[in-house]
Amino acid sequence: MVRLSIEGHQVQAPANCSILQAFLYAGETLVEGVGCMGQGVCGSCRVMVRHSGEQEVKTALGCETLVEEGMQVAFLDYFTVSSRHRYRLDEIGDSWQALRALSEIFPEASHCRHCSGCDRACPKGLDVQRGVNLAVAGELAESSDVFDECVMCNLCTLACPEHIRPNHLGLFVRRMIAAQSLRPANLMRRLQQIERGDMKIDFDAPGAQPPR
Repeated sequence: MVRLSIEGHQVQAPANCSILQAFLYAGETLVEGVGCMGQGVCGSCRVMVRHSGEQEVKTALGCETLVEEGMQVAFLDYFTVSSRHRYRLDEIGDSWQALRALSEIFPEASHCRHCSGCDRACPKGLDVQRGVNLAVAGELAESSDVFDECVMCNLCTLACPEHIRPNHLGLFVRRMIAAQSLRPANLMRRLQQIERGDMKIDFDAPGAQPPR
């Protein structure tokens, strides 16, 4: 068993627990910000973590971060910005228009200060800044690869002084790539499952409940 602080609550949990599992193990109730347990989307369980003996506070995902003795954890609220990037892929036309569309929809992307704040904020360790720069340079396929594991947690957007919203830029690039090429087979199968209503929330799935 390890002892840690989550949202100011002193809790104990097995050492192989994730932060989310430890919170449940302690008898607390998770009411929001938990996408993988039927309450939102992946990327919602954003937390700030300070490890014992360290001063630096780091961002992480509560679902995949194991608890440690003396760890301090605080959940980060999800947020939405006042203005959104609006576009329709079917109105952009063929791939010859991709760079024009990107510069018109995300004009702030070319203002990157190369401060690496987005890289430090990303809980998945993605090269966010590189992905933005590749998109601006027209290397859309390479940019899409950078953002392939993005969970849309919005932390890079929160960290960017130029309000670039890198995760949404990455999503746009990935959508463009998919719209202009053959769709991935696994994505087509998953969409069919959703349309048929086959996707069920399994609260007994491995990792959904704290270990006993």
